Amino acid sequence: MAVVNLADTTYGFFIPSVTLMGVGCANEVGPKAAELGAKKVLLVTDAGLNKMGVAPKIADTIKAAGVDCIIYDGAEPNPTDKNVHDGVKVFEDEGCDFIVSLGGGSSHDCAKGIGLVTAGGGHIRDYEGVNKSTVPMTPLVAINTTAGTASEMTRFCIITNTDTHVKMAIVDWRCTPLVAVDDPVLMVGKPPALTAATGMDALTHAVEAYVSTIATPITDACAEKAMRLIAQWLRPAVALGANIEARDMMCYAQYLAGMAFNNASLGYVHSMAHQLGGFYNLPHGVCNAILLPCVCEFNLIACPDRFADIAEFMGVDTVGMTQTEAAEAGIAAIRELSASIGIPAGLTDLDVKEEDFKVMAENAKKDACQLTNPRTATLEQVIGIFKAAM
Repeated sequence: MAVVNLADTTYGFFIPSVTLMGVGCANEVGPKAAELGAKKVLLVTDAGLNKMGVAPKIADTIKAAGVDCIIYDGAEPNPTDKNVHDGVKVFEDEGCDFIVSLGGGSSHDCAKGIGLVTAGGGHIRDYEGVNKSTVPMTPLVAINTTAGTASEMTRFCIITNTDTHVKMAIVDWRCTPLVAVDDPVLMVGKPPALTAATGMDALTHAVEAYVSTIATPITDACAEKAMRLIAQWLRPAVALGANIEARDMMCYAQYLAGMAFNNASLGYVHSMAHQLGGFYNLPHGVCNAILLPCVCEFNLIACPDRFADIAEFMGVDTVGMTQTEAAEAGIAAIRELSASIGIPAGLTDLDVKEEDFKVMAENAKKDACQLTNPRTATLEQVIGIFKAAM
């Protein structure tokens, strides 16, 4: 771990004001919006959830609470600045004063972008970086439908710049939703591949937060419990999507992982995965899952004790092992979990091209997430990690 002067270091802890969890809690969204003074809600979601009838059902519960609601289903996977500003136009044209997001990370990030711009003006690109907003975001209630991104409770917002095809990392305490909603009932219908990818996204959050240079005892506790829950419950959730206990436990796991990285930040897995998503429009969780063991191997010399801990959290019997052996076993356990739930073996399976590595590595070194990675990487080393992940 990095050596810091604790006398000169202070930490913030960011989390929604209210979190609703458990079977059926999504039914409380309408009353909660009314309590917060909403008059007309923009429900931000994706086209799939709208066509499946999930978004109209949520809209009906909001209307039943006496709050008007209009659906904007323009949140695409890896949401873009265009998605954000299309939503801003609908919000303003319809006279909305409140936002509810429904979906996974794409819907929540799109909604956060809309909330930042409708409150503070300008273009979403103006908010790239750390704490660039100057006024409170338009009020947001975030309803989660996947157990992975934790975007329903974080201060992170990832939006793709359509000119550069680079994912912009917006880290701003003002874009933390007021209310987070994690109802496992909404996750029951998710297919195995999506369950696997989002679950590995959650594991990546926990691992990167645990080895972050700004980890604290609070974030460590959240990350540890998240890893233990994921090691126990991700396989059952992938195997049988209707397993409500597994879905419920994965809700808690991904939320705890969110609590960890929302406050300890991340590392090179995310800074590199953002480039893959921006360049190729690939699923974020799959990119994280493939990169995670490779980045862990690169980081191992920085904090072998932490990776030895991770082995224990992942269920590895480390009795009789040296610290290095335990650390390596922990990374192997991550690889085994990923393979067992059907994650592709490498970036080659995703048609990633080596010719793009240099520019992606350059962009990864500019990404805010790499700032708290436990080991400093040169450009050539980042390129090497991409190659190792092929």
